[in-house]
Amino acid sequence: MLTGLPGAGPVLVACSGGADSLALAAATAFVAPRLGRPAGLVTVDHGLQPGSAEQAEAVAAWARAAGLDPVEVLPVRVDGRPGGPESAAREARYEALVAAARRHHAAGVLLGHTRDDQAETVLLALARGAGPRGLSGMPQRRDVDGVPLLRPLLDLARSDTRAACAALGLDPWADPHNVDPAYARARVRADALPALVDALGPGVVANLARTAGLLAAENAALAALADNALADVRTEGGGLSVAGLAELPAAVRTRVLHAWARELGAAPAALSHTHVAALDALVTAWRGQGPVYLPGGHQVRRQAGHLLP
Repeated sequence: MLTGLPGAGPVLVACSGGADSLALAAATAFVAPRLGRPAGLVTVDHGLQPGSAEQAEAVAAWARAAGLDPVEVLPVRVDGRPGGPESAAREARYEALVAAARRHHAAGVLLGHTRDDQAETVLLALARGAGPRGLSGMPQRRDVDGVPLLRPLLDLARSDTRAACAALGLDPWADPHNVDPAYARARVRADALPALVDALGPGVVANLARTAGLLAAENAALAALADNALADVRTEGGGLSVAGLAELPAAVRTRVLHAWARELGAAPAALSHTHVAALDALVTAWRGQGPVYLPGGHQVRRQAGHLLP
């Protein structure tokens, strides 16, 4: 995954010091120079627990000793962000990673998510009632503001990264949040997924991850159809044609409405199935209802055969 990246800038490993990202950082420190690509490391200090700053500095010191350059600690502020603590921490983390990549003119940022993380993501999406977009899990590559975020370990088990750390004599950090039952992912990791493995066999983790890959391919095809459909139903004044929307298959129409709502300024994290369903009702179940209110104070109304912002 280090080949084919743009430019000659470094790849940056996002490393917490846990087994997954530490194994990835060690592998990158070995492989990248042999491919002619500089490699560095960034570690995010969320400031959510005592000693987090010291832990981040310890990871940075290890990285410098391993020959990674540049190395940077990224303090972030999580309090005051919308959503739950997991969502707020994730948003702050990715903002910091993308900003660091821009500062260092990085070719990409490597993330240490494994097949087990992918299976947990699918289970969490199922619990939320997510559609194909959510069930497709984490992509191997996603570009954010022009910065490639890459997950080269998605086909590997978490046990593989732990074994790699043991073989290399590395001592991974055990993040207390990973076993804190206050966090949904920690409960899935400690209870839900092991229960499924006990009931259905060890192949369930790989099967959940495979399901994410299959749905990701199908979701990409639907997304392409929706992009074309959105262009076709646009009208003057920034609206959409109700007649044009009504002719679309439901799976495509809801994606068109979701994409349009984001264009209007609705934050993706706050834009829910309920909002999209209300927009869809303006098309398919019109009874003269009033406007639909979207996150961020935006509203959409139906008027003279159009959806208008």
